[in-house]
Amino acid sequence: MTQVLLKENEGIDSALRRFKRQVSKAGILADIRYHRHFETPIEKRKRKAVAARHKRSFK
Repeated sequence: MTQVLLKENEGIDSALRRFKRQVSKAGILADIRYHRHFETPIEKRKRKAVAARHKRSFK
């Protein structure tokens, strides 16, 4: 769980920036987007196939 404690004489803006940085490093938003909707097995196979093709094209 991501947590940011306010330091002495720290503004909310800088604390919010630190929080956003921690959330992005932890990959929380990506995980939420990934689990937002149910994915059928066929959709999962298609997504993995596209990712494999994309990965192969950059090698």
